[in-house]
Amino acid sequence: LKMSAMLETPELPAVFDGVKLAAVAAVLYVIVRCLNLKSPTAPPELIYQDSALARFLLKSCPLLTKEYIPPLIWGKSGHIQTALYGKMGRVRSPHPYGLRKYLTMPDGATATFDLFEPQSEHCIGEDVTMVICPGIANHSEKQYIRTFVDYAQKNGYRCAVLNHLGALPNIELTSPRMFTYGCTWEFGAMVNYIKKTYPQTQLVVVGFSLGGNIVCKYLGESQANQERVLCCVSVCQGYSALRAQETFMQWDQCRRFYNFLMADNMKKIILSHRQVLFGDNMKKPQSLSDADLSKLYTATSLMQIDDNVMRKFHGYSSLKEYYEEESCLHYLHRIYVPLLLVNAADDPLVHESLLSIPRALSEKRENVMHVLPLHGGHLGFFEGSVLFPEPLTWMDKLVVQYANAICQWEKTKSQCSDTEQAVSGQE
Repeated sequence: LKMSAMLETPELPAVFDGVKLAAVAAVLYVIVRCLNLKSPTAPPELIYQDSALARFLLKSCPLLTKEYIPPLIWGKSGHIQTALYGKMGRVRSPHPYGLRKYLTMPDGATATFDLFEPQSEHCIGEDVTMVICPGIANHSEKQYIRTFVDYAQKNGYRCAVLNHLGALPNIELTSPRMFTYGCTWEFGAMVNYIKKTYPQTQLVVVGFSLGGNIVCKYLGESQANQERVLCCVSVCQGYSALRAQETFMQWDQCRRFYNFLMADNMKKIILSHRQVLFGDNMKKPQSLSDADLSKLYTATSLMQIDDNVMRKFHGYSSLKEYYEEESCLHYLHRIYVPLLLVNAADDPLVHESLLSIPRALSEKRENVMHVLPLHGGHLGFFEGSVLFPEPLTWMDKLVVQYANAICQWEKTKSQCSDTEQAVSGQE
């Protein structure tokens, strides 16, 4: 017995080593899969029609054809990119100085936006203003907005940033209405103020996430809204709320979890204004009742909040009607200025099926280009060598680079037109 025990004992450490090795291998496999480390880096996929404008953009915007390289360890995970954006916005974000403007809307609501003057001369030497619409429940004080504004100012752009109605914690509502998914009233009021105050300025329209839906819908609503607009850039929007609602209730890519977190944030904002929205106010929508307030407390998705509260600000009879009418999907084809639609292939909030919308549009329209990098998450697009991201993101640089190129394109066209008129005049 002793002899057999002595013979068996040396084998035990080998067994334990095998278990440890298998455990380490399993952990490494999970890490590689979760961080998507095997995913390649590549230039973004570009969908566009061959045209003089597209060829000019490819020459003038190196980021369109250059490899986007996210931070080595975590940057290929769309979830981490999205979580970092959601948690901290940006790193070492600057504090640009702006003036807050107040505009009274026809229904008594008070729209606010922040105005930032350029810090240098623009590359074409002219007055150009970026009119910016942030993401859901966001405003000019968010770090990703501050970082982008500071960079745009340094490139010679004046910036006007809309504060979504009800989003700023220190600004009370003056009417029983908040921002909604596609209401363009406040953004339109800000644009009209800029046009009137700066009659010589030209506009670059920029929208992030939900803001992308609003700006595209605004431009498509009326041809007059596109006057003095050089171009439009939309980043990480979903294009159709009606199509997106089904995917946003699914658990793949953790969309249902993101939905819950975003709904929780919306509940807090709405409840912070509950006295104006649900109190004894003669102006409040008749369909908004105490029962809706109790349903709001138990809501676990954005769809429930939209159905019980948000759609009623504008009198929609159903959630389907609200999503159908407020989405930019039916307005995109009415935009005639150059339009850049940017999404990330690993955006956990925007299902890949929704990307057929910008793809189809850019295959038909010469003024549209769809840019789809492999990585970036939802409004992340961080860059950096290994672990720590840089303050400026690929997204910040691309928007400014594209705007610069369009400004140069329009100036070149204007100069050619002047030359042709001068020649014809001499003849």
